[in-house]
Amino acid sequence: MERAWLFSLVPLTIGVVFLAVGACGLRRAEALRRTGVTAAGRIVRHDVRRDDDGARYHHPVAAWTAQDGTACAYPSRLGRGSVEGRWAVGAAVTVRYDATDPGRFEIQGWDTKTVDRVFAAVGSLLTAGTLLALLVRLLTGLLAR
Repeated sequence: MERAWLFSLVPLTIGVVFLAVGACGLRRAEALRRTGVTAAGRIVRHDVRRDDDGARYHHPVAAWTAQDGTACAYPSRLGRGSVEGRWAVGAAVTVRYDATDPGRFEIQGWDTKTVDRVFAAVGSLLTAGTLLALLVRLLTGLLAR
């Protein structure tokens, strides 16, 4: 196998991983939309995380009471670089959660499907583009024989 074929595995692998991450996120959001329970909650704090470059990401922690009376408080899976007044500590929010696993939730208005859509779109483009390039290379190789 030539090196060019091996180098094609890099964008193909990245594309498949991005596509899988985006598809799982969209599937999770759709499941919450269909079967999730809505509850009134509050932002109780922000978990601040730093990445390798030193950028800070604020993940609001929402607290609410589940249908069965259990108190729940979980950080959002998505973080942002800044927190607006609407998401300040003590702000009232609407939470949609999975009744069987309250840790699977979204803060409506904060957790958007945009990130998952971007991952799915980039993954689709990388995967389709790489497969097309491999197919063209394979066919031109067969026709040249």
